[in-house]
Amino acid sequence: MPTNKQRRETERRRLQRQLEERRQREAARKRFTMVASIVGTLVLIGAVIVIVVATTGGDNKTGAAGSAPTSSTSPAASSSPLPSLSAPPVGTPAACAKPGKSATASYDGVTVTNPTDLAHAPKVTSKATTDPTALECQDLVIGKGARATPSSTVSVQYTGVLYKNGTQFDSSWKTGKAVSFSLTGVVPGFTQGIGGTGKVAPMRVGGRRIMILPAALGYGAQGSGPIPANAALVFVVDLKSVK
Repeated sequence: MPTNKQRRETERRRLQRQLEERRQREAARKRFTMVASIVGTLVLIGAVIVIVVATTGGDNKTGAAGSAPTSSTSPAASSSPLPSLSAPPVGTPAACAKPGKSATASYDGVTVTNPTDLAHAPKVTSKATTDPTALECQDLVIGKGARATPSSTVSVQYTGVLYKNGTQFDSSWKTGKAVSFSLTGVVPGFTQGIGGTGKVAPMRVGGRRIMILPAALGYGAQGSGPIPANAALVFVVDLKSVK
C-alpha cells in the first residue's frame, strides 16, 4: 500500500504533466494565431494589389512622345505617343489632305519645312487659331510599301509639337534612330493617324504625314510631362516599317 509520501509524489507528477500539457497547448495556440494573422495580412495585401491594378489598368501609361510614343518625352517616355488614358469618342475624321508641291507645306495652321526630305528631320511650326474636334491629317509623302493597320507594330521617325504655339516636346530625330511600338499601345490619335480609321487611309511604308490630334486623342485633361492638360498636338510621322 503506497505511503503518504508516495501518493504526494504521484500527485505532484500528475500536476506537473498537466501544467506541461497546458503550456504546450498554449504555445500551439499562439503559433496558430500568428500564422493565421500573417496569412490574413498577405491575402489582404494581395487583394489590394489586384484592386489597384484592375482600377488603374496597370497604368504606366507614360507618354506620347518619346519611346515610341508612350508616355514620356521620348519614344518611350512621358510625352511620347505611347499609352495615354482611354479617350472618349470625338468627331469623325475626314480623309487626309493630299500632298502639295511647294518646298514648304502648310496645313490648318501647321507649317513643315523640308516636307518631302525623308532623310532629314522636318522643321515644324504651328500657330493654331482653334482646337480640332477630330483627327486632322495631310500626307506629305505617300508611301508605296506595306500598309499599317490599327494593330500593327510599326517603326517610325516623328516630331511632336504643341498645336497652339509649335513648341516641340519630343522628336525621335534627336537620337537619329527610328522607334518601334505597337499601335495598340499608343495614344488613340497615333493609332488612328497611322493605322487608319474611317475615311483616314492607313499610312504606307515610305510615307510622311502631318497628324493633328485633339486633346481627347492625346493626353486629355491629365497632360504628360511637357504636354499641358487639354493640349492639341501635332505629329509629323515617317513610317519606316510595318509588322
